Amino acid sequence: MQLYRLDDFKGGWFIGNFNPAVLSTHRFEVCYKYHKQGEVWPKHFHKAGTEFNLLVRGKMRMHDQIIEAGTIFVMMPYEIADPEFLEDCEVLIVKVPSVPGDKFEVK
Repeated sequence: MQLYRLDDFKGGWFIGNFNPAVLSTHRFEVCYKYHKQGEVWPKHFHKAGTEFNLLVRGKMRMHDQIIEAGTIFVMMPYEIADPEFLEDCEVLIVKVPSVPGDKFEVK
């Protein structure tokens, strides 16, 4: 058995085509993110990747919709992510495929 600490990975991303990674693959990425209530997260989009998100804990707003724990939301390529964290949130993210540099901020 191998043991790892999530804190040892950049931004909670632990599987994908980057280092460090528990599993290095170009097929997908996996992340477990913590966001504090009121945290400002830059608006962004991906050109190549689709993100499958599970809000594990908390409440947030995305695209003027309230998302509560237990909700899965999918962000398609070129769809702008504009999250507002209404409570402390924990999000499990799977992004397909794993393409380094595929995050573009919206000004």
